[in-house]
Amino acid sequence: MDIMFYIAGLGNSLLSYILPFLFVLTMVVFFHELGHFSVARLFKTKIDAFSIGFGPEIFGWYDSQGTRWKISWVPLGGYVKFFGDDNAASTPDREQLEDKAAHMSAKDRAACFHFKPLYQRALIVAAGPFANFLLSIIIFTIVLATYGQQVLSPRVDEVRPGSAAEISGLEQGDLIKVIDGRSIESFSELQSIITLNADTPLHLIVERSGQEMELTATPRRGEITDRFGNVHNVGLLGISRQQEAEDLVTVRYNPVVAVWKGTEKTWYIISGTFNYLGRIVTGREDADQLGGPLRIAQVSGQVASLGFMALIELAAILSVSIGLLNLFPIPMLDGGHLLYYGYEAVAGKPLGERVQEMGFRVGLAFVLSLMVFATWNDLVHLSLFSNISNAVFN
Repeated sequence: MDIMFYIAGLGNSLLSYILPFLFVLTMVVFFHELGHFSVARLFKTKIDAFSIGFGPEIFGWYDSQGTRWKISWVPLGGYVKFFGDDNAASTPDREQLEDKAAHMSAKDRAACFHFKPLYQRALIVAAGPFANFLLSIIIFTIVLATYGQQVLSPRVDEVRPGSAAEISGLEQGDLIKVIDGRSIESFSELQSIITLNADTPLHLIVERSGQEMELTATPRRGEITDRFGNVHNVGLLGISRQQEAEDLVTVRYNPVVAVWKGTEKTWYIISGTFNYLGRIVTGREDADQLGGPLRIAQVSGQVASLGFMALIELAAILSVSIGLLNLFPIPMLDGGHLLYYGYEAVAGKPLGERVQEMGFRVGLAFVLSLMVFATWNDLVHLSLFSNISNAVFN
């Protein structure tokens, strides 16, 4: 009987995760593909299809220029298919393309993506990831200008005995103003830097009794549990801040400042991602923190419970991540196309057909391996195996 109740509860939980996840993912994918689409249209490129999702079409329509806009059954991505493409990845067979070109009219050839000047092709490809960055900036700007953000000053109210903070010389009442040259405006900003820098010395400028002083603190690696029960392995300094209502200040920015702050937040996510990946490569961070679709779905559901604005901000964060991932120089991704175009610009001719084909196979294998690894991490962190076994055997 327990397993039946568990399955019913799991179904409800999955539904509460899936709907927010699909909302967030669809928004991010749509803007990514809209970036490709908009710049392609700017250069008068013929576009056969604009799809949200993969696989068989659910429904769709044609626009005035003959592009098929459609929603497909597998809602885990999307694509823009250009005239002349043999597949959704815009990887044509060169011989077939040349054969098609021989039978194309001059008008069709001029509208074909693969015969566009190199700089136009590069801009069309790069437009997808940069549309993701732009979406994040727009979301952050709107939130900061309308809803605002709650700010709790980066003051130290408690230093735990024996902690990294105590060893560094931090004291109760200290106001942390700068970390590694970056001005700190809120306690949440302070926390985000500390959590990403376990076992890394941080240079602090602290205000104490009206005087500024310099300290060096090294966060220790440890586990924390968030409000949803998720466990994270992060850097900990050993300080806390009392969150009294009178200490919280809601700040709304004028549109110009909001744009600047939105851009700054977007850049911080990018730099934080590179910092984290660099720490994985150098062995200072565990790759088990990398998440895939299951964890994104879980986080989407959890964040949705906090309200629509929180879910929109999650979309902004995910948009940056997807834009950045697509710029990595991996064949099959936008960055891989740009890598090939870079070779073409230097060599004066496209990379050989066989080399490109091998590159795309390696890229596909890498992407699939990364997805499998991330999904395995998701299953481990979400404890699906243990939950099901407990329901069956207890």
